[in-house]
This record gives sequence, C-alpha cells and structure tokens, in this order.
Amino acid sequence: MIIPKLHYIATGDSPKEILENIQKACTSGVELVQLGMPNASEKKLLKVAKEAIKITAVFQTRLVISGYYKVAKEIKADGVYLEKTDASPTVVRKHLYPWQSIGGAANTLADCEKLLDASIDYIVLGPFRETKTSANLGPVLGIKGYTAITDVLKTPIPIIGFGGITTADVTEILKTEISGIAVSEAITQNFDAIKTFNQLLNASSTQEQRHTFE
Repeated sequence: MIIPKLHYIATGDSPKEILENIQKACTSGVELVQLGMPNASEKKLLKVAKEAIKITAVFQTRLVISGYYKVAKEIKADGVYLEKTDASPTVVRKHLYPWQSIGGAANTLADCEKLLDASIDYIVLGPFRETKTSANLGPVLGIKGYTAITDVLKTPIPIIGFGGITTADVTEILKTEISGIAVSEAITQNFDAIKTFNQLLNASSTQEQRHTFE
C-alpha cells in the first residue's frame, strides 16, 4: 500500500465551500484528500462524502474519511483517518474492505507504539506547531519533538506530520524521518502551495514510500 506524502485536510465554512476546496486541491495536484466535518452528523457527512468522491474519482485523487468508518465503507473511500477519540483501528479494520487504509493520530511515542500494535497503515504525528484546532491535541512537538520520537520508533510505516505546517517547514521536517505532511490552512489559503509542497516532498508516484504488509 502506497501512502502519498501530501495530504490535504479539507476545510470550509459550509458543505458547498468544502467541496469547492476539494475540487481546487484536486485540480492543483494533491494526491490525497482527508474529509472530516467535526461537528456534523454521520448522515450529513455521508451526503458531502458522496459528492466529494465524485470529484476525487475524476482526478484519481484518494479520499480518506475522518472518523466515520461506516461512511468510508459505504462510499468506497480509499481509507479512514482516526483521531485518538475515535473507534480503535482494530475494531475499524473489521468493518472495512481489505484494500482500505487506516491512518491514526498520535502525539507521543506511546501513541505511535499503540498504533503500530494495531497494524495501521500510517501515523499522523502532531501538532507540529500551535494552530486553532490543535489546542486539544496534546503538546506541540516541533522539530525536536519529531526527532525524539522518530529516533526511537524506527518503523517502515509512513509517519505524516501535521499542525500548522507551511512550505518553509518541509525541508527541516523531512530531516527528522517524517515521510510526509498533512496540511489544511496553508493549502486552503493558497492552492498553488500544493505544487511547492509536492516539489519539496518529491511526491512523485515513483518516489512515494512503498509500504507492504509482511
């Protein structure tokens, strides 16, 4: 299973705006879109997800659903992203198609180890810096925090950094053995940034990190 190096966490003030932003991100060359509507019901998210997958399918962009794994299964999304407060990856795996990926959020070394034990496909580690949404996600890690975790963890599973990351941060982040990034604000404010992020990450299909199950 290949996990792209750049993930766009779709945002917007309304379902219409979220879908417009997904369209813009796909047009600009992003390889994976993560759709989550934190305060929406499963029914409302399903409605938006059905529209979102029509857009991503045209561009052959992957769509990952945040939290609601039943929605991911119903629309045949590429995978699910789980926060620490969501159902456990082990439980979710039983409900998905074998080809659907599972990513999990982590803030500490212990979080990462727990996710590895649950056989997830990638870890999203953060927050890298403080953002509007990172207040309840645990301590800010920064470069030092990333290094402290990756030095010990040593895993072939891709680790994706997130939390207020801009194009200026990418080069330093990659030195810590973080293999990719998940971005919301910096892309929503300027979709042209996707091209820059992709160049910095060398995120061409030939150079993506290949991860296969034993």
